[in-house]
Amino acid sequence: MRVTREQAAQNRERVLEAAARLFRERGFDGIGVADLMKSAGLTHGGFYGQFGSKEALMEQACARAFEVSLARWLRCIEDGGDAPLAALTRAYLSPLHRERVGEGCAIAALGTEAARQGPGLRRVFTEGTRALVDLLSSLVPGRAKAVKRQRALATFAAMVGALVIARAVDDETLSQEVLDAVQASVSPPGEG
Repeated sequence: MRVTREQAAQNRERVLEAAARLFRERGFDGIGVADLMKSAGLTHGGFYGQFGSKEALMEQACARAFEVSLARWLRCIEDGGDAPLAALTRAYLSPLHRERVGEGCAIAALGTEAARQGPGLRRVFTEGTRALVDLLSSLVPGRAKAVKRQRALATFAAMVGALVIARAVDDETLSQEVLDAVQASVSPPGEG
């Protein structure tokens, strides 16, 4: 039975959503195409017609994960009132974000793996990182553009590093200490 264009587009979205989640949960090598398609409720047969390769899917799924993160950050900032940076860092450095790896930051979940991938995926991570850092640049204190960019880069690196460490350790107290310490260090005075 032939699939309509609308159904094909819906199927593609289901695969992208499943892949974005599963790659973050299991890593790029932790799940194969057949299992990705099964998770999306589809058969393996239609995969190559939609994506061409697993690498292409990795790129598109990670681009989707970055888009979702950026939208989530914008909502957090909007809801943050007079303390948007504190609201954003609180959400990013939360136990909920730490536990929901498949729904969280692609850099924290896949950054070390992305460094060993091809140029297409690395470009996606570059563009996604740039968008998040640009948004942070608008929030961090400072007058000079160069100073704000430097602070935004340092803030993002601290946030990502804290999340990676908090997920890696098996001591809940230490995990929370890491999140709390970085939250305190990146929030401007009066915003924490």
